[in-house]
Amino acid sequence: MKKHFHLTMAFAALIVTLAGCSDRPVLPAQLPQEIQVFVQQYFPNQQVSYADKDWDWFGYQYDVMLADGTEINFDTNNAWDKVESRLNPVPAALVPAPIATYVNTNFQAVSIVKIDKERYGYEVELANGLELKFNPQGALMSMDD
Repeated sequence: MKKHFHLTMAFAALIVTLAGCSDRPVLPAQLPQEIQVFVQQYFPNQQVSYADKDWDWFGYQYDVMLADGTEINFDTNNAWDKVESRLNPVPAALVPAPIATYVNTNFQAVSIVKIDKERYGYEVELANGLELKFNPQGALMSMDD
């Protein structure tokens, strides 16, 4: 019983410690090199206005806000996980070809303003407010407005 209590207290202390480590602001120059290169490559005319480093159970994740309001989330491997823009379309090079083809065929002249990698594939939001869900191969699974 006493051993169980100590184990529970140690686990609670770990949770409290980890919770205190989340969302730490970082300077753009302190971002990992892969993230800096990603921003320069896909958003060459934008500056990082804010970035933070967030602890996840598997390592650190980064959230980056660009000057135009674009938000980019990076996973623990420093790969993009979500790109959401308020003013500009998501760079076409980030959208898998089957998804781009589907959107261009069925929603001509409507841009993708958000793309989010999910366990089931991708969630895409269009400028007209439609949300589309695709499997990893880019086939449409569902649509919601």
